[in-house]
Amino acid sequence: MAQVPQTFDAPAVRTWCGLALRALGRAREEIDAINVYPVADGDTGTNLYLTVESAAAAVEAVFAAHEVGGGTGGADGTSSGPSLADAARAMAHGALIGARGNSGTILAQLLRGMAQVFAADGDRAHTDGRGLCLALRRAADSARQAVAHPMEGTVLSVASAAADAATGAEGDCGTVALAAYEGACAALAATPGQLAVLERAGVVDAGGRGLVAVLAALVETFTGRTPEQGASPSATAVAADGRPVVPHARACATEDDGPGACAPPASGPAFEVIYLLDAEDAAVARLRERLDGLGDSLVVVGGDGLWNVHVHVDDAGAAVEAGVEAGRPHRIRITHFGAGDAHTGGSGRPHRERAQRAVVAVVPGEGLAGLYTEAGATAVLARPGEQLASGELVEAVRRAHAHEVVLLPNDPELRHTASAAAEQARGEGVRVALIPTRSAVQGIAALAVHEPGRRFDEDVVAMTSAAGATRHAEVAVAERQSWTTAGICQAGDVLGLIDGDVAVIGSDVAATAETVLDRMLSAGGELVTLVLGDEAPDSIADRLQTRVRETYLAVDTVVYQGGRQGALLLIGVE
Repeated sequence: MAQVPQTFDAPAVRTWCGLALRALGRAREEIDAINVYPVADGDTGTNLYLTVESAAAAVEAVFAAHEVGGGTGGADGTSSGPSLADAARAMAHGALIGARGNSGTILAQLLRGMAQVFAADGDRAHTDGRGLCLALRRAADSARQAVAHPMEGTVLSVASAAADAATGAEGDCGTVALAAYEGACAALAATPGQLAVLERAGVVDAGGRGLVAVLAALVETFTGRTPEQGASPSATAVAADGRPVVPHARACATEDDGPGACAPPASGPAFEVIYLLDAEDAAVARLRERLDGLGDSLVVVGGDGLWNVHVHVDDAGAAVEAGVEAGRPHRIRITHFGAGDAHTGGSGRPHRERAQRAVVAVVPGEGLAGLYTEAGATAVLARPGEQLASGELVEAVRRAHAHEVVLLPNDPELRHTASAAAEQARGEGVRVALIPTRSAVQGIAALAVHEPGRRFDEDVVAMTSAAGATRHAEVAVAERQSWTTAGICQAGDVLGLIDGDVAVIGSDVAATAETVLDRMLSAGGELVTLVLGDEAPDSIADRLQTRVRETYLAVDTVVYQGGRQGALLLIGVE
């Protein structure tokens, strides 16, 4: 049996994140199927998975940075690795910026509470069972404080029970973790008696079920064994076609129920609004009061200037405006609860037939997202300076709801992430083809020849060929001094990159773009695609179109507005 840690240290945090991610991956569909509170939108398992995936990625980044930085602590010069506080803070920060949904946001605060206890010990390499007890207690208390109106029978009850059980345990981290897990299991089983909506549906709380999976991973971290589990506590039913029965519909299926015995939940807010917020503590306190008056399911987590805000409202614009008044909101996500969601008064969600084929594409700006969507693709908006998680791509494949999916990463850095997402989607029965597009303009070329009516293999070959025949370039501003393939650039220089390599260093955006375009067209071309970023000069499109028209015969030009895409300009030549 593999050696397991006896104390909680940075490698244990790393192991826990990996095991928790795998556990949630296995339980995701089960948890999604029992999601009835606060909104029956069937995504709690997915949201928890994406939250932990972001936490795990942040922890891996800390270890990788330490290896690159060559942190040495031993007499032999070997790397001492990050401290427990470093790893725990990274885990909490990753969860905070990647938190999805109500349960994901609460889980982020649970992890933050634990990290605060570990950080209070300074740079200690590890903590013991007593330290883990204190961390679980702080986690439960801070999560409850983050929720505007805490309800029993939810993940909060499960977290509190885990902390209570851990406090009564004596021993090493494995003993404490097992006690917390067993306390959480008992609390989870009791949730239907605490929330009527769970009792009607015959299920336990979905968020609590997810936390039990995370605590099971904690036990495995210290013991090397998954704790024994009885039959699945979720109590989901399965229809004849293999799909999980919507809990509300199942609860009302018997003729013996009297009138109103299973009335649908009262209608509620139509939108879920989530955003990160840069703001001071005092401003956040005022924001809580403002948002509490606008809707429900309010959870505000974070601290030290960075917060994650989650709320359900009817006026999404007002919720975002409240964030603007408090500080700087970013990474804004607004989701409309469909007519079939219990929260909007629907009596169940109709089964949507799968499309035969769909395209899922990563795009760098809102303008391109609109363009891809109009062309029939499911667009995933990339975030400048942040790597997408594979779970986000898998979620997009599921959202496309098709038997066959063509995946366009549009970024060489996403090749491995997209490959992992494709493999996971294939495991769920979706036929996925990954076309290794390196730029959004290559994706546009591929999408232009997409024909859903022809054979899948033929369509993929045609799209791959179109993408491969498109050279790509971008014009951007250097952020720092650096060595490039075209020489040394200084901060503020304009860079022209062709097929991923710096080919031109200049001082003027339009002049640099002209030079890049001339080099690309020197090898021939029939169509030039220009995608303008928000900060591109107003006259650059006209100048480049004139250049093409006057210098290159029979070459057409199309221009799109890309929005906040990172680069000033994207160029494609087919």
